[in-house]
Amino acid sequence: MEIEHRVTDHKVELRIDDEKMPTLVGYGAVFSMLSENLGGFREIIAPGAFDDVLDDDVRALFNHDSNIIMGRNGNGTLKLSIDAVGLRYEIMPPNTSLIRDMVLTPVERGDVNQSSFGFRVDMDSWNEDEDGRLIRTIQKVQRLIDVSPVTFPAYPDTSVAMRSLETHKGTKKTPGTPPAGPADLQKTIDERDAQIVTLTDGRTRDAQKIADLIRVNKAIA
Repeated sequence: MEIEHRVTDHKVELRIDDEKMPTLVGYGAVFSMLSENLGGFREIIAPGAFDDVLDDDVRALFNHDSNIIMGRNGNGTLKLSIDAVGLRYEIMPPNTSLIRDMVLTPVERGDVNQSSFGFRVDMDSWNEDEDGRLIRTIQKVQRLIDVSPVTFPAYPDTSVAMRSLETHKGTKKTPGTPPAGPADLQKTIDERDAQIVTLTDGRTRDAQKIADLIRVNKAIA
């Protein structure tokens, strides 16, 4: 199954403790907030979507780039938690010039202030709002791949979501033909009777023609 990526506008912050150790704090995902138009639909992440994936081997990356790894929850340099807002992360990045120059300084200046996460969906649902717009609700995440501060939000690849929508459409029941009412039944009976009369009249005319021919032949003979 392909990886999906989503961006949140909840700001990522750089915090420095008393020992001058930097920590990046942000939200990879925010619950119950309607996304922007993702190309024909909008999306909501339900509370509880991440309940079963906090122990996944998740990486903290920059711009989803696996070459720029800043933390990992398997060794404690990335901490994930869930609160009323959403999926919260704390990254304890390595003390390298690359991370300081490329990530920490831009975050501190506010040049980088958004977060994103990579995931695979286990369960989603579709419905329409009061204006007829399609809404996808992500109910369960199957796998959390990474959380990432991002320079700017790339337009998300929604091909996985669109396949889910097509599946949803395919499983919807097609409305059946409504049962016929009295007027419909009478119309059907009348049409049937008319066909019988037409058929009978035609056969009667054919029989009359045959009888006339027989009489003519007898007269000639």
